[in-house]
Amino acid sequence: MSVPDNCQQAQNRKSIAEVREAILVDRKQTIHDVCEVVGLSYGTIQRILADDLNMRCTSARFVPRLLSDDQKALRISVCRELKRQARDDLSFISNIIISDETWVYGYDPETKQQSSQWKSPNSLRQKKACQVCSNVKSTLIFFFFDIQGIVYKEFVPPGQTINGKFYCEVLKWQVGHLAQTSRQVEEKQLVSPP
Repeated sequence: MSVPDNCQQAQNRKSIAEVREAILVDRKQTIHDVCEVVGLSYGTIQRILADDLNMRCTSARFVPRLLSDDQKALRISVCRELKRQARDDLSFISNIIISDETWVYGYDPETKQQSSQWKSPNSLRQKKACQVCSNVKSTLIFFFFDIQGIVYKEFVPPGQTINGKFYCEVLKWQVGHLAQTSRQVEEKQLVSPP
C-alpha cells in the first residue's frame, strides 16, 4: 500500500467521523445541512451515510397518542382481562357494544342534462366528478354496534360538541332504552307459549 493510499484512507476516516458527528448533533438535518457543516459534496455525504455509516432517513411513525408507561400497563391488563373473559364465557363477545362516528355529507347529483354545455370542435370535453357537494352542511353521526350490527345511531345536532358529557347523556338514554327493551322481551317470553 502506498503513502497516498494511506493518506486517502485517513482522509476518508476523518470525513466519516465528521459526518457521524454532524448527524449525531441533530438527526433531523438534511444532507444539504450536513454539506454546509462538513464541507463535502452532496454525493459524498450521501455515500458516507448509506454505505459507511449504514444510515437511512426515515420519518416518524404517526400514532394516535403517546402513552405513559402506566397507561400502557393499564391497557395491557384490561386486554388480558378481556381475553380471559372471552375464553371463559363464550357469550361474552356477543355482549360487547362499541361505538364509532363518521361525517355524513349531503350531495346534489347533477343530471346529465344539467351538466351539458355547448362546445366548439376544438374545445376539450368537460369533465365532471361523480358527485358534487351540495350546500347542505355535513352532519356527524355516531353508531353503536354489537356482534350482529348497528344497535343504535344518533345524528349529532349542528353545533353540538362531542365530548364526554354528550356521550354520557346518550349512554344514559341508551341504557334506559335497552333496559326497557329487555323488559319487553322478557314479558313476551313469559306470555309466549313454550
